[in-house]
Amino acid sequence: MTERLDGTRVAFLVTDGFEQVEFTEPWNAIGEAGATTHLVSPADGSVLGMNHIEQGDRFDVDRGVAEASADDYDALVLPGGVVNADHLRMDAGAVAFARGFFEQHKPVAVICHGAWVLVEADVVRGRTITSYPSLQTDLRNAGASWVDEGVVVDQGLVSSRNPDDLPAFIDKAIEEIAEGRHAGQTT
Repeated sequence: MTERLDGTRVAFLVTDGFEQVEFTEPWNAIGEAGATTHLVSPADGSVLGMNHIEQGDRFDVDRGVAEASADDYDALVLPGGVVNADHLRMDAGAVAFARGFFEQHKPVAVICHGAWVLVEADVVRGRTITSYPSLQTDLRNAGASWVDEGVVVDQGLVSSRNPDDLPAFIDKAIEEIAEGRHAGQTT
């Protein structure tokens, strides 16, 4: 990885129940590449990570989703976790925040169950994407072409299936963030 993200601002959108490693590893790598990272959430104060089915650590929220805008960031990362993604897709502010990145042609990196948020935001139609396998029907029904690959890049949209894919996911996320806006990244 040679890309530097100096001067970029990257939002990580999560709430309680996110898969901790899908947050911490990209967070650390993107920060080490020079980006300013913010944890954005509909939750106040802090959010609880999960290590599969075991409780993980708490992380401080930098900004509430109600006060956040895609205008303020260069890219978005959506970690997975069943509970996290299910709660985010039910939060209108979180869905609108995610959709804003597509409207502005900004890179989005999503892993595992995080793709549920993109289904709710109606931004996967005509796109090629991967996810945790149980989401493939939801993604296809939303108009996406679902594939079972470790990492997929489609015009600024980076997707992966699970924590085993994190090394490739992180490399491609950093690459797409470094490239900036993508004309094909749209609603």
